[in-house]
Amino acid sequence: MQSSLKKSLYLGLAALSFGAVATVSTTANAASKAKVTSSKTLKTAADSRNVQATGKNALYTKPGTVKGAKKVASTATMKKLATSKKSANYFRAYYQQVTNKGTVYYKVVSMDGKYRGYVYGGKKQGTFAGGIKPAKTMKDASLPSNTTVYFTKPGKSNVTWDAPKNTQYKASKQVKDTTPFATDTLTVTKAATKTREGSLYYYVEDAKNPTINGWIYSGAVTATKPATDTYNEKTDVKVNFVSATGKTVASTTLSNLNGSDNKLATAKGTDVSADVKTKATDDWGKTLLAGTGYTYTAADSTNVSAIAGAKTGDTLSLIVNQNANADTKIQFYGLNSDQTKPADQLKAYTSGSTATATTVVFPKVSAAFTGAADSAFTGSDLQTYLTTNGLTTLTTPSYKDANGKQVYTKYTFDNAVAGTYSTTKNAQAFYKATVVDGASPVDTPTTTTTNNASYFA
Repeated sequence: MQSSLKKSLYLGLAALSFGAVATVSTTANAASKAKVTSSKTLKTAADSRNVQATGKNALYTKPGTVKGAKKVASTATMKKLATSKKSANYFRAYYQQVTNKGTVYYKVVSMDGKYRGYVYGGKKQGTFAGGIKPAKTMKDASLPSNTTVYFTKPGKSNVTWDAPKNTQYKASKQVKDTTPFATDTLTVTKAATKTREGSLYYYVEDAKNPTINGWIYSGAVTATKPATDTYNEKTDVKVNFVSATGKTVASTTLSNLNGSDNKLATAKGTDVSADVKTKATDDWGKTLLAGTGYTYTAADSTNVSAIAGAKTGDTLSLIVNQNANADTKIQFYGLNSDQTKPADQLKAYTSGSTATATTVVFPKVSAAFTGAADSAFTGSDLQTYLTTNGLTTLTTPSYKDANGKQVYTKYTFDNAVAGTYSTTKNAQAFYKATVVDGASPVDTPTTTTTNNASYFA
């Protein structure tokens, strides 16, 4: 009995000792887990945050070394995504977290939205390393010998996009159906291939209907002009939007119109005025004229008269008026290499103020960047304005850096963003910054640029 008691006590103590060790071990492991000490949303240009997996690290629901992190995609899966030949398997980085161990994690989402989570990104904030690296989803290509093209098979397939599918996160269609633009003449202005698939895309512009401007698969356009017109003179009416000077600003077709009996017209010359009046609204015109700088008004007496006589097979000329010019202010930005920081907006230096790395001396300009309100301008249009007005290089007065040394910053034009002329939306120009030692060339004489307040935001 004593032997049995001793044996029981021994086993009990052993079990208790094991439990104590297990408790200590669990506590130690919990204490060794990393903790997130900072979180930031990435604010640089979206396409500068396109990344691809390196296959060195897995994807987690939270930073991998933080307690509770679960795998979304294993290292083996990330290796497959790293060598994938599909653009869908690129990622967009949009959030950063740093742990108390000094490790950086980025939250990323695959271009097709299938994978989303945190991946190890190295030790330097704002730099993609470790499990991801920067990705160039498109490569520039040569323009075709014939830049005038047409839709090969107008319809709902192979339409225009704001970026080729999966080369940017949430790339979207410009139009859902190209049938109404079947005979439009398109101009190829850019060409590029998908880096992974190698497929060739063209950026096409439609002078008649600029709303469809965008990227399209090269095989979806042809240099051969359509042999037939989809227009049906028994059911349709052609429409030209014409300016006061006689210029045709845009064209369209009102199709499948009903006659006065409210049934589909079946013969050329059928009175369809009531149906045309119902469809040819101000909003209809606004959509078709977007980006042209012209406005259609259904109540205009000339338009009322034209619509009242509408018959199938007709070509209606509807009057549009050019919008008043909109002086568009420009915002200037200095690009930032740190992905966690947005571009720095540059401000005008004024006499007597303290110079900084973002206060530049603007040359005096006498004319605003202007054009008909709501008409489209390209990045090249804005660049031309900047060049004409001596704004491609901007310089700050001298200031002291963190070490007390005299320096100044020189900004060199990098790119401009396309947009529309507007008094409420600003144009945007971006510059690369270079810090230079010594006295700035704009220190003497001190320049005041407050006169530019009407032109620059």
